Amino acid sequence: MIPTTEISEPRCERLRVIAGKCGGRRLLTPADNAVRPTTDKVKEALFSSLQFELQDACVLDLFSGSGQLGIEALSRGARQAVFVDSSRQSVALTKQNLALCRLEGQVVCSDSLAYLKHCTQQFDIAFLDPPYRVGLLQEALPAVSRVMREGGVIAAECPVEEATPDCLENGFVKVKTKQYGTMRLNYYRREN
Repeated sequence: MIPTTEISEPRCERLRVIAGKCGGRRLLTPADNAVRPTTDKVKEALFSSLQFELQDACVLDLFSGSGQLGIEALSRGARQAVFVDSSRQSVALTKQNLALCRLEGQVVCSDSLAYLKHCTQQFDIAFLDPPYRVGLLQEALPAVSRVMREGGVIAAECPVEEATPDCLENGFVKVKTKQYGTMRLNYYRREN
């Protein structure tokens, strides 16, 4: 069922779905810039590296903000997406963006760490883009590794100066990092 939440003003349309069945669709972001969206350049690189893993994937968009990463995954063939954010404004915005794209997803208003603590679902891909420089990424990474399926991938965004662990629980190791200006994408996979 598609959410029927009304699109409220003011909103600033800065984001778009890059590819897939919703390619080109504009997404809404808070007018006050309370959410730091992933740029199109970074998003394109991220999804290019995951293109063969998206079909029928179950995706977790943790610290989802506007929901753009999970929506991009759904547009490109993911079967399911769960969006988690502690901000009511972000949760409402994610629901609005899903409705704009005529997509369905599970949207959860919760502290991300609390959600992970009680999560029983398993994911193929997890996107983490927490607020910068507050230590949330370092806390969330081990917890996310516990809800990943065999062969899953964790993609975590952080500022370049922020340290991230090389190894996580359940055999996940950092396999690749890519720098884009002042931010870095870290990819984790389970070591065989």
